[in-house]
Amino acid sequence: MKREKSFTGRIIRNNFYAMKEAMSIAPKRVWVALLSRLVDYLLWVFYSAFFVRYILDALEQEKPLKEVLIAILLIGGGSLLLEMFLFYCQDVWFPAWNVTIFHSLYKKIYKKAENVEIACYENTEFYDKFSTAVDDMGNKLCQCVDNMCTVVCGSIGGIVACYTMVEIDPWTVVFLVAPLLGNFLFAPKMNKINYERYQDGVPYDRKLAYVNRVMYLKEYAKEFRLSNIFHVVEDQYGEATEGKSGVYKKYFKRAFPIGMLQYFFSYMVIFEGILLYGAYQALVPAAPTITFSQMAVLTSVMVAASWIWVQVINAINRSTDNSMLVENLRNFLAYEEKIPEDADGIEPEEELRSIVFSHVSFSYPGGEAVLTDVSFEITAGKSLALVGHNGAGKSTIIKLLLRLYDPTDGTIFVNGRDIREYKLSSYRKLFACAFQDGTILPGTVRYNILMGRDGTDSEVTEALKKAGVYEKIESLPQGINTPLTKEFDENGTVLSGGECQKLLVARAFAKPAPVAVFDEPSSALDPIAEHELLAGILQETDGKTRVLISHRLSCVKYADHVLLLENGKVAEEGTHETLMVQNGAYAKLYRVQERNYCAVVEGEVSADEN
Repeated sequence: MKREKSFTGRIIRNNFYAMKEAMSIAPKRVWVALLSRLVDYLLWVFYSAFFVRYILDALEQEKPLKEVLIAILLIGGGSLLLEMFLFYCQDVWFPAWNVTIFHSLYKKIYKKAENVEIACYENTEFYDKFSTAVDDMGNKLCQCVDNMCTVVCGSIGGIVACYTMVEIDPWTVVFLVAPLLGNFLFAPKMNKINYERYQDGVPYDRKLAYVNRVMYLKEYAKEFRLSNIFHVVEDQYGEATEGKSGVYKKYFKRAFPIGMLQYFFSYMVIFEGILLYGAYQALVPAAPTITFSQMAVLTSVMVAASWIWVQVINAINRSTDNSMLVENLRNFLAYEEKIPEDADGIEPEEELRSIVFSHVSFSYPGGEAVLTDVSFEITAGKSLALVGHNGAGKSTIIKLLLRLYDPTDGTIFVNGRDIREYKLSSYRKLFACAFQDGTILPGTVRYNILMGRDGTDSEVTEALKKAGVYEKIESLPQGINTPLTKEFDENGTVLSGGECQKLLVARAFAKPAPVAVFDEPSSALDPIAEHELLAGILQETDGKTRVLISHRLSCVKYADHVLLLENGKVAEEGTHETLMVQNGAYAKLYRVQERNYCAVVEGEVSADEN
């Protein structure tokens, strides 16, 4: 029983939270919703009780037709004005206020999403809360407001209607107890079952959403057509569908009897019971206790009361469903960031003198060590190359340097100070980065290079030239003002994978920062184009402090310092020359690549001669 109360308490708190959020953004939306619902239900009760009673009394008392017509016209005119008010609320005010709520709420959600550490995106539980918070939450919040208004105002209207019935015959109160049993005894049990069913269905919903998503994303189109993966995904969809059906079957045995009891007490007893009771009292006794006019009013009010309570109960059920989604929003917005993007601290110096990793180790939550006791130093204007097999920990070093994560052990120093002491937003400005999985955004080439910064066309053009992609961009219809991707513009240009990577490198060139970071920026290029781009990167960033990850060791040899990583540890380090003299793992890897590279070049030359 205690857990049930706790569950009910969560529903109430979540709905009040939704009301509070809406009140803080658009208080008029809440107050007008309450007023409009109250007017709606009281109008309903007025027509079914007082208006019907007036007409029947007027007929029994044989009042003048003119008096009755005037009353009908006045009441009709008043109700018409009220209906116009309700229509204006639903079609003008509410949509406008809803937009205000959507904008403000999503602004808050996006600000939070921007501020949480990147680890949150790799946490399934947190990511589910985030995706749920974003998924149509503006509508869910407004629905919570409308449901709460329906519950409050519907209850008032229902109580007035019930009072009218009791006034006609006090014994009808017996039938009015039944909905209380239905609403307060059985409804919470049904809500709990619905919530448990929802929770059990979440994994299947996630899989269904995944399948629905990949079926229309262009990234998967080729794979679907060139492999048997469609049938695998189809099987996953079938399994998820069966699983979701199984969840409903699992809870049916519990839900069915409680649902039937709730329906019987909430609807049938009051609806059928009062109707039968009224008919009996009006027809059977020798001296009927209820007149036919009272019987008509009782029947009319009973119908109104029944449907009002139906709406209240439905609103309670919807509030239960929405409250669970609102709870995800609450948890998401209340999350305390481990590395908040707006964290305050010391402003870093504009000039960078040194970067030091001191005995740094790192593990992802619940995982094995990715880095173990890594130490190295980069001085101003020097270049560091990180090499090693996939999974060796190279990209993790970059993430730690950019403070996307904090080390599990050890410390990272920049200019002799622990980077956790710096103001994070200012610290990140020290770095210009290009990643192999960087994103081209819907927008112009210029927009994608400057990324929200102020800059001149000449800066953009110069960066494109340095990256070796200027000729391609110049050939586009609008040059650097050509829109990219077809997300927002059907005439947008879609660049090849290699061209996109060059654009990302140009983005890093254009950013004025003392440190340049390149994480596999040429993985989509052929060996020769990759060699040319990496050589260009080292040349164009000369004078900056540079960190480079690349599998292409022919360019790494120009770095001032090389770190070979194996299983998260520094296996070898030094200059290219000293590592070749050591004749260890680095030298072996370099010679293998050199032979393969020469074979590729010779093959291309032979093809050209033919």
